Amino acid sequence: MAEIELLSVVAVLEDVPHKGLIRGQVGTVVETLGLGVYEVEFSDDSGQAYALTALRASQLMRLHHQPAEQTGPSPMLQET
Repeated sequence: MAEIELLSVVAVLEDVPHKGLIRGQVGTVVETLGLGVYEVEFSDDSGQAYALTALRASQLMRLHHQPAEQTGPSPMLQET
């Protein structure tokens, strides 16, 4: 599993009702507060932040915007 670091894009894995967050909402890590604890900012499509909260690594999943490294050619890219 990829390590969470500063500016990682993450999804919350569980509801956080006191912050108005539901499972699956996407945010950005803006600070490391301690071992396995991160401050995450959640923003709308226009960039307006609507939540800023500390979350444990176990509450987050790092998201990826690029293909994972592979040892062979991707089956999707092979010619038929």
